[in-house]
Amino acid sequence: MGKALEGVRILDFTHVQSGPTCTQLLAWFGADVIKVERPGEGDITRSQLRDLPDADSLYFTMLNHNKRSITLDTKTPKGKEVLESLIRTCDVMVENFAPGVLERMGFPWERIQELNPAMIVASVKGFGPGPYEDCKVYENVAQCAGGAASTTGFDDGPPMVTGAQIGDSGTGLHLALGIVTALYQRKATGRGQKVLAAMQDSVLNLCRVKLRDQQRLAHGPMKEYPQYPNGEFGDTVPRAGNASGGGQPGWILKCRGWETDPNAYIYFIAQAPVWKSICKVIGREEWIADPDYATPAARLPRLKAIFATVEEWTQTKTKFEVMDILNEYDIPCGPILSMKEIAEDQSLYATGTLVEVPHPTRGSYLTVGNPIKLSDSPTEVTRSPLLGEHTDEILRDVLGFDERSILEIRDSGALGLVERMAAE
Repeated sequence: MGKALEGVRILDFTHVQSGPTCTQLLAWFGADVIKVERPGEGDITRSQLRDLPDADSLYFTMLNHNKRSITLDTKTPKGKEVLESLIRTCDVMVENFAPGVLERMGFPWERIQELNPAMIVASVKGFGPGPYEDCKVYENVAQCAGGAASTTGFDDGPPMVTGAQIGDSGTGLHLALGIVTALYQRKATGRGQKVLAAMQDSVLNLCRVKLRDQQRLAHGPMKEYPQYPNGEFGDTVPRAGNASGGGQPGWILKCRGWETDPNAYIYFIAQAPVWKSICKVIGREEWIADPDYATPAARLPRLKAIFATVEEWTQTKTKFEVMDILNEYDIPCGPILSMKEIAEDQSLYATGTLVEVPHPTRGSYLTVGNPIKLSDSPTEVTRSPLLGEHTDEILRDVLGFDERSILEIRDSGALGLVERMAAE
C-alpha cells in the first residue's frame, strides 16, 4: 500500500522547529524530504539543549524523522550547481530563513521559477506583509504578537505564554496544509506558487475565539468569564484563568493529593444538560429545584461558589477516580496529566501517538508520532538522519551524478570538510 504523498519530493531548507514540524509531517505521509544542512554544523538544534555528549539532541531528533540529510555549502560554485539541480528535481522548497536570506543566496522567487516553474516555495515568516515583516520572530514572540499571551493567565497577573508550541509547531502545521493544497491546485494548473504561513497569523487563527470575544464586549459583559458579575471588564478581552473559552463553565479543581502532587487536578465542566447528575454526584440534590441554581443563567453569578463546592468533593478522590465517576454520568472532565503520566500511557503507544525510536548514537528515545491517522497510509516513524548521512545517495540516486562527478563536488569543498573526512 502506497503512502499518501509518495512521489512528492521536498527540498527542506528549514531549521529549529516551525519548518521541521511541517516537513516532518509531510515525510510521515510519504514525501521524500531532503534536508539541506550546513557542512560541519547542520541544523542548530543538533547541538542545542543537548543531553548526551556527541549525539544529536532530542530537540533535533524529535523534529526530523523520516528525512534524508545532505550537507551543502551553497556559497561555493559547485554547491550552487547542486542546489540548482535539487530545485529542478524537487516539487516543493520549504524554508524558514530570516527575511531576505534566499534572495542573498541568489535564489529569489523569479530565479526558482526559471529553474522549475512547477516548484512550490513554502515559507514560514514571523509576520506577514506590514510594518513588522522584516522582524525575526520566535515562539514566545509569536504567542505575544498573535494575541495568545494577552488572553492567557489570571486577571490579577501578567500575560503568560503557554507550554504548547502554538507559534512554531502551530505554524508548521498551517504551512503543511498550505503545501498540500498548492500541490492539489498544481494538478490543474501545472504551475507552482508561493505559500506563506506567518507565525502571528497562525497564532491568531488558534486564538479566534478571543477575537470573537473582543467583538462581544461591545454588547455587555461576557457572563462566562470569572470577572462576572463582580469584576470589571475593560475595552479588551481579559485573561480568564482556567475558564472555558467555549461558553461551557469550566474550572480546574483540586483532587486528593494536591498538597504534594502539582498535577493532582481535574478540569471540570458544569455543563447544563448534566446539571442534575452533577448535583447528585456531589450530594447537593437540593440545587436541582433551587431557583438560584436550577438554570444556567441563575448559576452564572454563582460559579465560583459552585466550583468550590464541587472541589470539596473532588478533593476526596484521586483525579482518575473522579474521572471514572463523572464519565458514568457523561459529565465532561479531564485529568491534568503530567508528561511523566503521558509517557507511561500504553494506549498512546498502541495508536502510534507515542513511539520508541532506535538511534545509532544516542540509543532509543521516546517521541511523538504522527497525530493524524490515515487508514490507507499508516505512518512508520524512522529515526532522524545523521548530519550529511545521505549526501552521496542523494547526489547519485536523486540527481544522477556519477562517482567521478561526486568526487569533483566533494573535492571542491561544496560538501564541507566533514564529508571529505567521512569519505576517507
